[in-house]
Amino acid sequence: MSASQRDHPRSRLDTLSLVTLYAAYGTNLDPARMSERCPHSILESTGWLTGWRLTFGGEEHGWDGALSTIVQDPFEQVFVAVYDVTDEDERALDGWESADTGLYRKTKVRVQTMTGPLVVWAYVLDAYEGGLPSASYLGVLANAAEAAGAPEDYVMALRRRDCRSTGL
Repeated sequence: MSASQRDHPRSRLDTLSLVTLYAAYGTNLDPARMSERCPHSILESTGWLTGWRLTFGGEEHGWDGALSTIVQDPFEQVFVAVYDVTDEDERALDGWESADTGLYRKTKVRVQTMTGPLVVWAYVLDAYEGGLPSASYLGVLANAAEAAGAPEDYVMALRRRDCRSTGL
């Protein structure tokens, strides 16, 4: 067991009933961002949401374009980082993701990891799919995936996606 796991307020050895596993797939893939947003939560694993696709929607809500979300798709998969999130950090993350206002909602998903499947929760945009993300937002997503250790082909596919130029 690592020092960070021993010092974590809800170590798996303490109780399994309190563990809240969260699958980060967008900008929260960036370990530095998650460390700022959820300082008490530890990275458990990385893996894949099989049967899900990264897409965009809610173009009117921000970042000069559409926001990232996931939708079910039997032929796709999404790279994720799985965090053991404390209650305090979960509340903070709900605010960051506007789950407290209804922009995003939580759903349970199954992540395939090297050590086996995990049932976790992820945020899903509560808006229609469609629209293009801004070039800057897409760059943040690709950088986050790269920082999380996503395969190079996954990162490059993000960088090649269609996007809106913000004129910057």
